[in-house]
Amino acid sequence: MCGIVGGVAERSITSILIEGLKRLEYRGYDSAGLALVSQGQVLRERRVGKVANLDQAVKESNITGSLGIAHTRWATHGKPTENNAHPHISGDVAVVHNGIIENYQELKDDLQALGYVFTSQTDTEVVAHLVNDALKTTPSLLEAVKKVVPKLKGAYALGIVHTSHPDELITVREGSPLVIGVGIGENFISSDQLALLPITNRFIYLEEGDIARLTRNTIEVFVDGKLVERPVKELDATVSNASKGEYKHYMLKEIYEQPEAIQQTISQALDGNTLRADFLKDAVVDFEKIQQVQIIACGTSYHAGMIAKYWFEQLIDLPCQVEIASEFRYRLPVVVGNTLYLCISQSGETADTLAALRDTQKRAAAKGLDISTMAICNVATSSMIRETHHSLLTLAGPEIGVASTKAFTTQLAALMLLVLKIGTVKNTISAEQISTIAAELWHTPKVILDTLQNNNSILRLSELFVEKQHCLFLGRGTQFPIALEGALKLKEISYIHAEGYAAGELKHGPLALVDNDMPVVILAPQDDMLDKLKSNMEEVQARGGELFVFADENSGITSKDRQHVVAVPRISPILAPIVYSVPVQLLSYHVAVLRGTDVDQPRNLAKSVTVE
Repeated sequence: MCGIVGGVAERSITSILIEGLKRLEYRGYDSAGLALVSQGQVLRERRVGKVANLDQAVKESNITGSLGIAHTRWATHGKPTENNAHPHISGDVAVVHNGIIENYQELKDDLQALGYVFTSQTDTEVVAHLVNDALKTTPSLLEAVKKVVPKLKGAYALGIVHTSHPDELITVREGSPLVIGVGIGENFISSDQLALLPITNRFIYLEEGDIARLTRNTIEVFVDGKLVERPVKELDATVSNASKGEYKHYMLKEIYEQPEAIQQTISQALDGNTLRADFLKDAVVDFEKIQQVQIIACGTSYHAGMIAKYWFEQLIDLPCQVEIASEFRYRLPVVVGNTLYLCISQSGETADTLAALRDTQKRAAAKGLDISTMAICNVATSSMIRETHHSLLTLAGPEIGVASTKAFTTQLAALMLLVLKIGTVKNTISAEQISTIAAELWHTPKVILDTLQNNNSILRLSELFVEKQHCLFLGRGTQFPIALEGALKLKEISYIHAEGYAAGELKHGPLALVDNDMPVVILAPQDDMLDKLKSNMEEVQARGGELFVFADENSGITSKDRQHVVAVPRISPILAPIVYSVPVQLLSYHVAVLRGTDVDQPRNLAKSVTVE
């Protein structure tokens, strides 16, 4: 996952920047770089590969400076090359960037028409050129950045320096995490406060839309051009507490990390709106011969697999079965040749899933069957990664909360990437379809960010759940697994009994449970099933049920007596499950907090289930 570190000080900060990047290595990256402003020039080093490579290059060149920015990059637009590594430079401006500039191609065309020459394939370079261009009409770096930001569409965090401003670091947060580390005679920025803990434990957490100007002795934060105050928070010395940052619980922090986690996960496969040629290239031969997919998983990962079944069959015409690992391993299923056995697990150590994998491999070998195995996992060193033929990492970063949030949504993102890859190999999906879905994938982090703006509305709704003992979640199509996931979240952290159902099953039993004291949560994206879902809602209301509806902003569903509606931003129906998981996560979180449960470590549960 891309990482930013920057600072302005009286001392040389070269080693601080390098150490900060090393502390961000857990996020995943493919290149690293830094830029220092010294004696009226920008000194830059960039290297493909590990931070250690950059560290060695910096030591050999012996560059130093008291103002600088540094970055670890996961390739998004453009391959992992030195030219594409950050920082990017235009004239005397240097920029580092996390996130995606969605309208970069349009901006690039305009800049090229003005004579700017691009040396990389990245979306980031447009920011450097735009700031450089804005400085032609203002001597102020801050004002130049303020002119540029309204032109940018997407989710991003920026660090910007200029040789004519040797005591000034400008930073911007819009949809990608960024904190300011407050020192004495020095100030810093980073994607994660953990990068700065060796030098400070005092932080300012920037909010969406903030633009900040840092000097050695001052920090100014602006919103819509106006100076605002942001509190300085002092963190406990322990890493475990500090890693929660501004959040009360890990779970809430991890909910809010989803836009960046999803962006990082898809960046390993997409170059703009096309699949990278090197994505899963070692699996191509196996993908060519597979005739079906068997997904094996537990809990939340099983729900991700249920959604993938729709995608495999609807998008690329590939039969797919999904089964709970603890059932699959014991019912002696028929092992079928030319099948991709796909295991999904956050930890890669889930006992039932591992046992099912191993048993399947043994039985296939005994029968001389040709099968392929693959893991979708969040831990690169896990058993599941080592024991499968192929693997695809979800770049969610460490997930501490027992109730999975960002691991789930990144699993969905990874599964869609896998569908696109297999469809490409088997020639069952068009380039146009891939381009459309890829563009929607890039846009999804921004939609989630906008969805998170409903947090306060969801908090108010959660107050109506505190005294409840039972709850139903209803969805249709790909929202049925999200209904299951929402019910799982609510029950595991709030201890309220909750069930998820396909809404069409209401009349086949669950409707008997509906009464005045039964909250019913509805998932209502704008898709082909919406009209039928509205009929299901009428059935619930006719029995006195109280509806809590997460609905597409254009669905026509509005609040009324005993019908509470939270509008969800428009998203392609095919990717709606990723977005609609977010409001049910927030609902479960707030209900649990109000009920006083241990949100991060709910009773009787473990993060990684390594026993049967």
